[in-house]
Parts: sequence; structure tokens; C-alpha cells
Amino acid sequence: MKKLLVILSILAASQQYAYSQNPTEKKTDSTQKALQPYNKVITSNAKSKAGLFTVTQVDTKFYFEIPDSLFNRYMLTVTRYLATPQGMGSFGGEKANEQTIYFEKGPNNTVFLRALQYKQDVRKADDMIAKALAGSNENPIVTAFPIKTTNPTTGNIVIEVTDAFKKENPMFSLANGEKTEKKLTSLADDKSFIETINSYPINIEVKTTKTYSNSLASSGSVTLRLNTSIVLLPKIPMRKRFFDERVGFFAEKYVLFDDEQQRAETKYLVQRYRLEPKEEDIKKYQSGQLVEPKKQIVYYIDPATPKKWRPYLIAGINDWQKAFEAAGFKNAIIGKEWPESDTTMSLEDARYSVVRYYASETPNAYGPRISDPRSGEIIESHVGWFHNVMKLVQNWYMIQAGPLDPRARKMNLDDELMGQLIRFVSSHEIGHTIGLRHNMGASSATPVEKLRDKKWVEANGHTVSIMDYARFNYVAQPEDNISSKGIYPRIGMYDKWAIKWGYGYFPKAKDEFEEEKILAKLTTDSLTSNPKLWFGGEGKDEDPRSQTEDLGDDAIVASDYGIKNLKRVVPNLVKWTYEPGDAYDNLADMHKVAVRQYLRYLYHVLKNIGNNYVTKRTADEKGIVYQPIPKTKVKAAIDYIGRQLFVAPLWLYPQEIAQLIPLKAADEISDQQNQTLTMLLSSGLLYNINQKAMQFEGAYTVPEFLNDLEQTVFVKFSGDEKQDFFRRSTQRSYVEKMSMLLLPKEVEPGKALTNAQRSDVKLYGQQHLIKLRNDIEKLNATATGLNKLHYDNLIIEIDKITSKIKKADI
Repeated sequence: MKKLLVILSILAASQQYAYSQNPTEKKTDSTQKALQPYNKVITSNAKSKAGLFTVTQVDTKFYFEIPDSLFNRYMLTVTRYLATPQGMGSFGGEKANEQTIYFEKGPNNTVFLRALQYKQDVRKADDMIAKALAGSNENPIVTAFPIKTTNPTTGNIVIEVTDAFKKENPMFSLANGEKTEKKLTSLADDKSFIETINSYPINIEVKTTKTYSNSLASSGSVTLRLNTSIVLLPKIPMRKRFFDERVGFFAEKYVLFDDEQQRAETKYLVQRYRLEPKEEDIKKYQSGQLVEPKKQIVYYIDPATPKKWRPYLIAGINDWQKAFEAAGFKNAIIGKEWPESDTTMSLEDARYSVVRYYASETPNAYGPRISDPRSGEIIESHVGWFHNVMKLVQNWYMIQAGPLDPRARKMNLDDELMGQLIRFVSSHEIGHTIGLRHNMGASSATPVEKLRDKKWVEANGHTVSIMDYARFNYVAQPEDNISSKGIYPRIGMYDKWAIKWGYGYFPKAKDEFEEEKILAKLTTDSLTSNPKLWFGGEGKDEDPRSQTEDLGDDAIVASDYGIKNLKRVVPNLVKWTYEPGDAYDNLADMHKVAVRQYLRYLYHVLKNIGNNYVTKRTADEKGIVYQPIPKTKVKAAIDYIGRQLFVAPLWLYPQEIAQLIPLKAADEISDQQNQTLTMLLSSGLLYNINQKAMQFEGAYTVPEFLNDLEQTVFVKFSGDEKQDFFRRSTQRSYVEKMSMLLLPKEVEPGKALTNAQRSDVKLYGQQHLIKLRNDIEKLNATATGLNKLHYDNLIIEIDKITSKIKKADI
């Protein structure tokens, strides 16, 4: 009996083993998540909205029904503020986060939400190196959604998304940097909720209210209303266009790998709208005829915008139509009023580009872009327009154009004038939204004297690009009788060229790499034939031709003209700033603006000292890239500083203003003279001058520079008590700076000397100090009274410096 039981147990075990090995067996996984019946999840009281996904609300829960066709499709998520508390510094309509995402089917009845990281790519999908790239390019899983059920009719997978939007999810809420900046910490679940989720054909719009802890808020918390747009990106990305540093477009960096290349390439994708001819118009386009694009670029005006300014904002948008004609498209861009009667449209919807109007004291406007990271295609833009930008342009216009235009001579400009100023700012900001960067070198393409030529400047404008910070024509003089056509900025030849480069359509190019070659040749040919198309960058490098707020091809001459006009403005400020009931606050504000304008002229000139002209070129172009600024120009810059700064600008602080508002003329003038000498007699600047003298034949030398600078500071006293006060102060400052140059602080232990400290700069300084002492002795020979005592003290100070140098050498 026992043997029979053993045999039966062995047979049973073998049958069980055989059954478990049967490949047709339906295996039961203890970790498999069971799906619920559809009607148990999506109940009879559910409210559904069809669109990109079917969005269903069941009580307080929200569900997405995702069709198979939308898995692994890239989507752009943009979170914007709907409403913010006062004083937060951000406003309804401004972007708070931007991400690219996709949904992916995962194992175990799960849907993954992944974030797309597009930083690398291959030239050809079938390159062998693509396998290596795939192994180092895993996109992060941000959220795992359990599949709740499937729709028995459509087969769509159903996931619950309530917590993804109600709680903190980095794809659908504030960016981490935004929370840090705003000092927002933990999210209060009980004070946060989903308002609505709406679904449209290519996008989903989610409105939420979220409350965060904030130690700086009097209540201890901050409540925000947010809108998150999820927009389906094109299945086939727009053709890439690669950045050329000779044309000013915004671009995103990525690394390109290629089997045939011996190194990885750093490439940049230009940001631009997808602008293409209709299929039936391609031949017309190729023959040079203007055609309308498949999809027009449309900007809507926020209904919160005061009605009287809307036409001017729209005009600033429509001004770009002429530029797009250079690229072969007519009616490519248009501004429209927001259709307030259309309740299906939302200002926060990422399908629409909007000029948002903010009730803010910030005197500014800005033009951002939201783009597809795979191609650079601009999807939309929300231009930020702050109410106080009108204060900014009024300030500029009074100070820069007051001598030319009587309409500028009051605090509250006429609506037509303010409208035209709004129009030019609108054009500038829209330029950014269509992809253009600042071109601070554009104004240098205009000869200074042409800015005073009425016929020429009214026909051509005072700068070749609206993307420059060339506000108004401050060079023109009243006797030139130049109208507003020659004072305001406008879209110019550079802007038209840049749009042609960025938006021209090349159907014959087989791919973006062939197109890159076509565009490179086009750029070389265009710049060779017309150097005025030069892109000067953001004004942050050493080239003095590329500066903010400057005009013309010669900063010294232009600034002298600017000073002439400023000397006309300052005596009239009391009259021009008058308003009934004003306690001279207007005068105080505008006087500060005048002083800042004076300082701009000074800094424009100073940048000509110790720097180079830098003209970006490819190897195919003729011409040099780095060129020293001509010696004559640098000498003229030093002469300007002597005339316009070391001769104290007391005219900036007239008594008729000083008796009405508090002024600190002595402090401000002395501080500026001292700061300028600190820069001019620094080891770094002198080292730069010496380097250029070593590198370029005939360049300015350090001894020449020091001698010329001395001549602007150590001049005979004029007998004017006030001017001589500042002159003595400047000369004392000069000797002080020489001491700082020749007796620098000791180098910290373990730190090496800088190149400037190891160079001959110190020797040149010692040589100059000997000459300076002799020159002061000559001046002292004829001096009397306070001036003689002053020179005696300077000689004593120089001797102290010399003695310390000798001791240091020993």
C-alpha cells in the first residue's frame, strides 16, 4: 500500500511539472494587476469630453482614455499662471514650466509618463553609432499610472490622472527653479484641487488651484491658479535648420554623432515657426512669386489691453509682413483682437500666441518662445507686456528726442505719439517671438552724419534693425528739422535679411545638411555684397560697435552730438516735467534719466579702449576676424573723456534744479571720475593694450596711452573755483590709481601671479610715474596758493610710492 502511494505521488508530481512547462498554458502572475470592468470605473454619472484624449470626470476623480495611436507620441506641456497674489513678481499668463513628454505602455498593466531629453542625435538613423547612442539615452520615467480598465468599444486604455495634476508632478506643475525663486515649499493637499480639464482635437487644458507654504507670506501660504496645456507635437518634425553665428537666431544646442565623422559635432537648432507654401504654390514660390503659407502666424491681443492701444500693438505685429515677403511669403503674420465671444478659446491654450497685458509697475516687455526640442519649431508665444513700459518709452523719448519733437516735452504723451512708441516696442518683441535675437551691432552700420541727413534718415531709418537697442535718434540736432520718420526705430534691411535666412523654403535640398550648405553660401555672398547685414550679437563681447543704446558708426562723434542735445534738455526739465499737484517727483525721476543718458554716452566711448573689432567669418569669406581699434579712435576716446568727464559736467546739475530736488553733484561727479580712472589705470586694461601692441603693427602702446591720459587730467587750472575743485580731486585720484597699479596687494600664499602682474605693465607704470613727477614739478613752478599746496602734496605722495617700490625690490 505504501509503495502504491509513493508511485501515485510521483506520477502526480511529474504531471504537475509537465503542465507547468506547457507553452500554451495561461500563466498566472501573482503581481499582475487585475483590470476592473469599464462600467465600474467609468460609471453612469461620469462626464466625458472627447478630444486628444477622452477626459472623464467621475465625482472628484479624472481619467484619460488613451488610444494606441497616441502612445510614444511626443507632447509639449506648458504650465502658465492663471492668477497670482499681489507682489509675487509673476502675472497671469506668464510661463511657469515647460516640458516635453510622452506616454508609454509599461509592463504589469502600467502606463509610464516619460520626459523627453533631446540633447543628442545621429545624422542617419541607420548609422551604427545609433546603437551606442540608444544605450546612453534612456528618458526618465516620471510617473507610473496603473491601468484601471479599457474601453470595450474603442479599446482605449484608461488611467486615473487626478494626483498627477492635483499634487506635485514636475511635468504638470511649477518648475523646481520657479518654486525656489518664489520661496514656495510644501504643497497643501487639502487646499489644492483640479478646477477643470478640457479636451480639444490636439490639446488638453488643465486648470488647477494650488496652495504652497511660504515663510515670507503673512498668512504663511500662497495660493496660485495654474493652467497646464498638453499639446500634441507633429508626428513628423519640421526640418531642422542649423544655426549660423553670422545670423541672429535663438537656437538650442545638441550633439550630433555620425559614423563618417571622426568627432562629435556640436550643433544648434534654430527656433522658427513652420512656414511652408501650400502644395499647389510650391512652383510659384520657386519662380519668385509671393505665396501665402499653409498656416499663418497669428498673434492675439489680450482683451485686458486698453482698447486705445490695441491697434498699435497689432500694427507692430503686422509690420513684420514686409520682412516675411523677403522670404517669399505674403500675409505670413497677422495680429488680431481676441474673439471674446468665442467661449471655446482660452488665453492660456498653448495653441494660441497672445500678447498678454500685465498690470505691473515693471517698465518692460518681453517676447519668449515655446518650441519643439526635436526641430526648433516654434509652437506658440505669449508676449509679456507690462503696463509701465509706457513710462519707459516716455522717459526715453523726452530725454533723447525732446530737442527734436515738441510733443516729447511733457509727462503724459498724446495718445497718437504713445501709440507709435508702443508700435515700435511691439515690433521688437514680436521679433523675439519669431526667433530673432538682439542685434546690438546693427546701429553701427549707419554713418553718424547720415543720422542728421533729413532726406536719408527719414527714408532709411536710423538703424538697420528693430532688434537693436537703438531707441531714438539722439544724434539729430534741432536745426536738422527731422520728422518722426527719422526718429523712431523700424524694421530694417537686416531684419528682412534675417527672416529670409530663417524662413526661406528650400524644397530642392534633400535634407537639413544640404540646406545648411545652401544657407552658408547665401550668408557668405550676402555679407560680402552688403556688410551692413552684419550680426553684432547681444553687445556683451569686446567689440565697441556692438553696444546697447548707442547709435552710428562712431561712438565719440555720436556721443558729442548726444551731449549737445542733453544740454538742451536739462535746462528745460523743470518746465517739461510740470504737472498740477506734482511735488517735483517728476523732475527727480527725469533728472535721473538724464544722468543715466549722459553715462551711457560715456560708456559707449570707454568701450573703444583696450578692445578689438570682432567680425565673425567662415573660412570661405575674405577678411580678418580680429582687428585692433585704430589708434586715432582710441586717442579720440581719451580726448572725449577729458572734455566731457574730467572737465566736470556741472551743467547736469543746474541750480534751478538743485533748489527743487536733492542733488549730490559733487559726490556723483567725483565718483564717476574716480571709477573711470580706476578702469583706465587698471593692470588688466593696460595689459590688454600691451597685448595688442605686441600682436598688431602700429597699435597703441602703453606709454602712448598713459601719456595721452595724463594730458587730459594734468592741465593748468582754469581759475573756475568749482572746476578746479574737481580737477584737484581727479589728479589726486590719478596718483592714487598709480599707487594701486605699482603697489598691488600681496599675492595670497599658494596663488600664482596673473599674466598682467608678470608682464611689463608695472615697468611702464614706474616709467610713467617718473615722467609724471617731472611734469607736476613744471606745473608747480607757476602755481600759487591752494594749487601749489596741492602739487606739493602730489609730489610727496609720488615720492612715497617710489620709496615703497624700492623697498619692495630690495
